[in-house]
Amino acid sequence: MKKVILSLSVLWCIIGIILWQVFFADTNYYLMSVFVLILSMIPFFVSFEHSKPTARELSLISSLIAIAVVSRALFYLIPQVKPIGAVVVVSGVCLGAKKGYLIGAFSAFISNFIFGQGIWTPFQMVGLGLIGLLSGWIFSKIKINRFNLAIVGFILTFAVYGIIVDSCSVLMLSSDFTLSSVLTVYGAGVPFNLIFGATTGLFLFLFGEQFVSKINRLVIKYGIGGECYGQ
Repeated sequence: MKKVILSLSVLWCIIGIILWQVFFADTNYYLMSVFVLILSMIPFFVSFEHSKPTARELSLISSLIAIAVVSRALFYLIPQVKPIGAVVVVSGVCLGAKKGYLIGAFSAFISNFIFGQGIWTPFQMVGLGLIGLLSGWIFSKIKINRFNLAIVGFILTFAVYGIIVDSCSVLMLSSDFTLSSVLTVYGAGVPFNLIFGATTGLFLFLFGEQFVSKINRLVIKYGIGGECYGQ
């Protein structure tokens, strides 16, 4: 019941912000989107807090976030060639959808202390969070192998993450929001999203199964409460 009340409260807050921006203020789509994204993350954080995670579980989650941050920082000088998406996919596969979302969101937030915080941070947090969330859900339905990991990882990073983060660019760069201007911004982001998606797919194809196996071994050995999909 508490989860339902929280979800409804967040939903009403989001609706309220949208109505206020549209009807009672000079509409700022950029600011409105940021507020909506931040509010959308609250149920995941609150749900995790109420689950009362153990010290071992927190240690594993923190370690995966650290690995994701380092994997992004190591390739600092090469735009979009970042294995962070692959780490988030594996996190969602091994620990489940909700924890995958948290690991993705926090990985984006913390790594941006290196790459630069900004109004784009909530978009990246939600984008990587959804990669973890959807990976956990998808691989609860299908079997793990290097091909599935690579294909799912590519699609999620190219399409889901790409669309969400490029939406930030649309709000920053477009003023009239015509179909032509919006499509131009999204089109300009396609090459970068392809590189990010291909990098994620390649790392998952080469190392994904081994990474999943090692994390699942820890989950089973220490009873951390992961999903252990594909075992």
